[in-house]
Amino acid sequence: MPTPSTAVRADRPTLTIGVLTKNEAHRIENCLRSAAFADQVVVVDSGSTDDTVAIARRLGAEVHLYPDWQGFAVQRTRLLAHATGDYLFYLDADEVVTPALQAEIEAAVRSNERAVWQIEWSVVAYGRELKHFLSQSRLDRMFRRDMIERFDGVVHEHAVLRDGGQPLPRHAFKAKLLHYSRETVRGSLEKLTQYSMLGAAKRAAAGKRGGVLRGMASAFAIFLRLYVFRLGFMGGGPGFLFCFFIALECFFRYAALYYDRDSLSQSVGR
Repeated sequence: MPTPSTAVRADRPTLTIGVLTKNEAHRIENCLRSAAFADQVVVVDSGSTDDTVAIARRLGAEVHLYPDWQGFAVQRTRLLAHATGDYLFYLDADEVVTPALQAEIEAAVRSNERAVWQIEWSVVAYGRELKHFLSQSRLDRMFRRDMIERFDGVVHEHAVLRDGGQPLPRHAFKAKLLHYSRETVRGSLEKLTQYSMLGAAKRAAAGKRGGVLRGMASAFAIFLRLYVFRLGFMGGGPGFLFCFFIALECFFRYAALYYDRDSLSQSVGR
């Protein structure tokens, strides 16, 4: 993997790809190799105890350590401070940029447009790409760096943009980003705890109410939507597990919102 240059070149717009990590040694290499085309690759690590940092540095990434975890939004804002490119693309450690998406990203950077670009995921779960699964939503992932003020949000954080009071154009990349969402059942169980509690904290802050029946209704609705209407059933066993774990997150989110309300925190560790 060639070492990305951090120098800003005057003859063309430049790109920074930023990645948040913690204990991602088993998959960070594939992620960073797919990002090697960027002018700068920045990794903000949240206190890894495995070889994540060493691997990232070996592959030429610029690594900054922030072990005092305060949430995803804080880490993304910290990463922003180290970016030097004209454009910034946020990539998660469990994601891989395909060659087709790389070509679209490079074309967008060359356009020098002041806009926001969105991606859709192609989910890889338990070793199988769910090719027929319909992506749930588009996510804002690439911005002109000078447009971003900070990131907000407990989970599924969002960029607060300097838009000058004018709506910014949003474009969607056609090629999808490979998302290795769930690799093992054990990992899914660990993720279940984190995202359930973060989701509960977010809803508590908004004054929402929880409970078992509310959680069951939410879980059933999301499972039906993902497994049936978004074709999760086409993915066999991996498709079922993927949809089922998301439904479980919905259930425990509302259960925790009711039973753990007084102890909820917005800084659940990764």
